[in-house]
Amino acid sequence: MAQLFQPRADAIFRFVLWCIVLGCFVALVTAESLSHSEYLTGRNMIQAQPTEFSHFHHVAGLGLDCRYCHTQVEKSATAGMPPSHTCMTCHSQIWTNARMLAPVRESYAQNVPLRWTRVGRLPGYVYFNHAVHVKNGIGCSSCHGDVAKMQMTSQPHAFSMAFCLSCHQNPQKNLRPQDEIYDMKWHPPADQGKRGKALLAQYHIDTSGRLMDCSTCHR
Repeated sequence: MAQLFQPRADAIFRFVLWCIVLGCFVALVTAESLSHSEYLTGRNMIQAQPTEFSHFHHVAGLGLDCRYCHTQVEKSATAGMPPSHTCMTCHSQIWTNARMLAPVRESYAQNVPLRWTRVGRLPGYVYFNHAVHVKNGIGCSSCHGDVAKMQMTSQPHAFSMAFCLSCHQNPQKNLRPQDEIYDMKWHPPADQGKRGKALLAQYHIDTSGRLMDCSTCHR
């Protein structure tokens, strides 16, 4: 009877099988790594903007409050971006001919808004409300980092589901009093466990399940 397979066929089959298994493993590891990479999450990446704006200069240097530019942060889902006339409140008096501010002057003169590039990116299927978080004790730096140290703004965290759920599962670890919401140097004090529980009651935050409900963020 004629032999259907060569003696080495079994070895070749085993080699191909192992290559398939290894290839699948490498593909899974690569996909997992890419999903957390700075390229896909935008974490720590500097985005090109119409003009160079330094939070370090304006916040740490001049002491501007977040709400001076982000006027909607306590009122609506979006924090809001400053219109050109907000910038020109100061820059019609100082640095009036600075080259880097030419786009701002042109925007103001033509009454055409500047097109800022979004830094903190969330998927389109995720609902996030700034006002709800700010009014309930979550400070800016908890999500955006210490922007007072940023010459050019970047996103310090990957805004993944895990990042959001880590706070929704245990919100008291990040809660702070209203007078510290905009403090970029805020860190949980040693007795944050005790303070957090008191703030949970003060803000009437229900941790019985609503915070972990899918429809809270996915609407």
